[in-house]
Amino acid sequence: MIPALVAALMLLGAVAGLPYGYYQFLRWVVCGIGIYVAVIAYRWGITWVTWVFGAIAVLFNPVIPITFSREIWLPIDIASSLIFSFSIFFLKKPIDEGGVN
Repeated sequence: MIPALVAALMLLGAVAGLPYGYYQFLRWVVCGIGIYVAVIAYRWGITWVTWVFGAIAVLFNPVIPITFSREIWLPIDIASSLIFSFSIFFLKKPIDEGGVN
């Protein structure tokens, strides 16, 4: 889940008020990693995680950007960072019936 760690750290960096180019790059990274985690969760049969990360991917999508003021993006960035951070520790591949991961 190293990609989730990258996204979490980059989202925390967004709090610092960096140049606009950083936020454009952040959209690509967070959207891509959100899709990646959503696909993994889907393959593992964890539906609610698929929806959460799918929503994050849509929110941060760079193709049709959703625009908010900085005051609104700040809590979104922090919450998304926390969600990615929690996924590192709590998103585990379920053990199948044969006992093999």
